[in-house]
Amino acid sequence: MATDRITKLDRLKALLRGYGRLAVAFSGGVDSTFLLAAAVEALGERSVLALTAQAPNFPAAEDSFAARFCAERGVEQVLVPVKLLELDGFTDNSPERCYHCKTEILAKLGVAASDLGFTIIADGGNVDDLGDYRPGLRAVREAGVVSPLAEAGFSKAEVRDSLKEMGIENWDKPAAACLASRVPYGTSITGDILTRVEAAESYLAGLGFRGVRVRHHGDLARIEVPGDDRVRLFDPAVSGPVAAQLKELGYSFIAVDLQGYRTGSLNESIGK
Repeated sequence: MATDRITKLDRLKALLRGYGRLAVAFSGGVDSTFLLAAAVEALGERSVLALTAQAPNFPAAEDSFAARFCAERGVEQVLVPVKLLELDGFTDNSPERCYHCKTEILAKLGVAASDLGFTIIADGGNVDDLGDYRPGLRAVREAGVVSPLAEAGFSKAEVRDSLKEMGIENWDKPAAACLASRVPYGTSITGDILTRVEAAESYLAGLGFRGVRVRHHGDLARIEVPGDDRVRLFDPAVSGPVAAQLKELGYSFIAVDLQGYRTGSLNESIGK
């Protein structure tokens, strides 16, 4: 382990021990998995609670891993339903959507934590999350949620390296951002749209595409894949079945983004 990362890990564990007891907002993604594992090492499983929000904008594929991970470590996991499709600030899909979404989720997690005697909630935010356009960070601060990975100075790459050294299988799992991030601002979010996007991305992932995004533009699906995967996607033996499958899901037109996958590509339209 690199010396700098050892120092950060020591700093992280010191932070975690200082909380005494900790509820972790646990999605099953890379960051929250590392945070939960580190919290168990620092505090013991009985002093850690995993809170998993169940909402329509989170890919269902995360659920089975999250449940198994908690069971293997003896951590109590509480599933917290969040009805985002009843929240106008979410479905209206303004550039502040993430703020309203995160505020609602954290409020529900806060109630669940309090009911079980936990007063501190931590999320898996890291230093890389401090860039781009992320109104959800304001919601985190307002809710009093702590972000020990960011405070200890961990980047996404360092989180992955740490998980790999810990032998945790999801260390190289592609990021699975909120499904609503596939919908352009101003387009109302519905359960049908989220279901279609999730099914399209799941199909492409099943073909071996990693880090894939299907951006929803009404009747058009814009596919983003990283690097050389674009070449493979243009192979008629692949593009034909992909187009057929996405049309089955309700899209009339299927396009491949020539710029490839990039985080937060829909934020590029803000201010233009």
